[in-house]
Amino acid sequence: MEQVKTTTERDPRWRSVVNRDAAADGVFVYAVKSTGVYCRPSCPSRPAKPKNVTFYATCADAEAAGYRACRRCNPKGPSLSEAIAAVVAEACRRIEDAEEPPKLDALAASAGMSPFYFHRQFKAITDLTPKAYGAADRAKKVRAELADRKTSVTSAIYGAGFNSNSRFYESSNEVLGMTPTAYKQGGKDADIRFAVGQCSLGAILVARSKKGICAITLGDNPDELVRDLQDRFPNANLIGADREFERLVAQVVGFVEAPRIGLDLPLDVRGTAFQQRVWQALRGIPAGKTASYAEVARRIGKPKAVRAVAQACGANKIAVAIPCHRVVKNDGVLSGYRWGVERKRALIEKEAKA
Repeated sequence: MEQVKTTTERDPRWRSVVNRDAAADGVFVYAVKSTGVYCRPSCPSRPAKPKNVTFYATCADAEAAGYRACRRCNPKGPSLSEAIAAVVAEACRRIEDAEEPPKLDALAASAGMSPFYFHRQFKAITDLTPKAYGAADRAKKVRAELADRKTSVTSAIYGAGFNSNSRFYESSNEVLGMTPTAYKQGGKDADIRFAVGQCSLGAILVARSKKGICAITLGDNPDELVRDLQDRFPNANLIGADREFERLVAQVVGFVEAPRIGLDLPLDVRGTAFQQRVWQALRGIPAGKTASYAEVARRIGKPKAVRAVAQACGANKIAVAIPCHRVVKNDGVLSGYRWGVERKRALIEKEAKA
């Protein structure tokens, strides 16, 4: 015999409590008669029995009814997740401001956490380990320093926080995709292989450095795509496709036409630490699904950085492999796309049907 649901279970707010939905925090609170406390919907405490639960619009309403605030989820203040996000944000600032990369133990001690717990929480929020975040931040700084033609390579390396040339050169290919001198000189002597093909979205250019795919661009005019690549690396050795590279282009085109086959290629991703966090989050959106800019901001622990997320999507130069086309406005409307809104719509529709 089917069990009759209680009034609480029929209330749509109960589903938010069962799912511990953080998105419902601030919308309402629920009180538990057996414990005398009230909680936010995302409270990690043991689930209460529906018959003991009452919903209230505000903390003040729950307290007026005689309930006290839960000490675990702190419904009157920041939630546990918000508190951890604030701690991680402060750790990020410490890493960015430090002349030498802070040790994990020091960061954890400052946060009041064990090294293991801090490391896990930091990676969960930023998608990077503290060490990787520091490396990305210094990579951003060294790129900015090298962009100044009046700054020497040595000055740029020290200005970015590396305490020796040798230490930076050991990781320069990973950071820049080429030597720092080559980067400063617009990719001088760096080999970048490329080819232009055709797909249902028009012309498609694929380029690869020694590190991995550094560009996938779309357009109507193949020559314009090549000129754009030349502008990005004006002094690099741009090498036209051979048969092996053409197979790589065919693989990318195949992914555009049939997204469900997947695309697992090494990427030469160059961006700020924040941009890399956004791009990593984009790669976590499954084919056939979309997410809003606000959702992506929440996933990286920066719920107020919606505009910055949109800017990071716009800065992406590796189409489809970093699927910024899967990000839409909160109301589902398609917004700007580097390669045209119509291509964005076509990609989303193609993935939805696959």
